[in-house]
Amino acid sequence: MKKVLLTSVFILFIAFSFAQGYESTKYGIRAGVNISNLDFDPSPVNRNLHRNGFYFGGFAEFSLSETTWLSTELLWSAEGAKDENWRANYLNLPIQLKFKLGEHFTLGAGPQIGVKTWKSADAFDTFRFSGVGGIEYKFLEDYFIDVRAGYDFKNLLDENLSPLEATQFTIQVGIGIKI
Repeated sequence: MKKVLLTSVFILFIAFSFAQGYESTKYGIRAGVNISNLDFDPSPVNRNLHRNGFYFGGFAEFSLSETTWLSTELLWSAEGAKDENWRANYLNLPIQLKFKLGEHFTLGAGPQIGVKTWKSADAFDTFRFSGVGGIEYKFLEDYFIDVRAGYDFKNLLDENLSPLEATQFTIQVGIGIKI
């Protein structure tokens, strides 16, 4: 996990150095709803229902060219499954490379690191690593709506629950403003 964190910090420093050559750096806020669910292996006896939650946070976009940006965010997100025992809240740091697809659309993808902000003693590991990708539609000068999906690359559960493992799939729909 330390390697992933150090790699992410290194990417941020590179992004800041590239961003200095272009005049366009934007900041903003975004919020929306989550639909998340856990994929268990092996399947638990109980039904596994999705959790509807919400997220909010801020972001910074650094222009690498006229059509490419590096976006970093810090988001609080309510995720997991519907059952109270399988819920977890995270402070997520997605880092996306975004490409302009036209006048109003932007496509982005990249890694995401998360830190659990829930109970100290539950079934979840403290850190998570996932991939995130989505599309953004700019409907006014600085306002946008977006849809994105994320999927975890590793088991989210504590090693004590072995052989039970779980990964998470999350869909986010939100709105934001660039300042």
